[in-house]
Amino acid sequence: MRDEHIIRLIEDTPLANLSDAERARIRAHTNACSECLVAFQATEISVALLKERAAVEFEPSPFFHTRVLAALRERQAANEVWAFGRMWRAAGALASSMAAAVVLLAVFTFVVPENQISQQVSTLANGYSAEEVILDQTSQMEDVSDGQMLTTIYGGDEEPSR
Repeated sequence: MRDEHIIRLIEDTPLANLSDAERARIRAHTNACSECLVAFQATEISVALLKERAAVEFEPSPFFHTRVLAALRERQAANEVWAFGRMWRAAGALASSMAAAVVLLAVFTFVVPENQISQQVSTLANGYSAEEVILDQTSQMEDVSDGQMLTTIYGGDEEPSR
């Protein structure tokens, strides 16, 4: 019986679930094996401590329920105040970039009118304006092709071929 230690039996089966035959086997083995006796005694002490602790009734302190509910209300109030903060953290970069795009578009629309830019570009690129082509037909009509005239009138970006 010394070769068969009971430690495995103690670890696998709770003491309350041991049969009478298993208890007799444990008692017989612990009489001969001091190592198993120490393990069995530690198990009995642990079971007794757990039963004693489970028997103790716990009563909360007075006004515990009130303090817990007050803490929950404070936490909810704090979360409501920071709801805008959480929303801003989630979408702040998107809102900032959209605002910057609106400002940039407003500057391009109101500060730098497109007509002035396109007229200046077409005049500089072609050497003559649409008014010159339409109204002053005598000065450059011999040198201007149909493609150049259409490009000047309708504002094409590429210089026409001759």
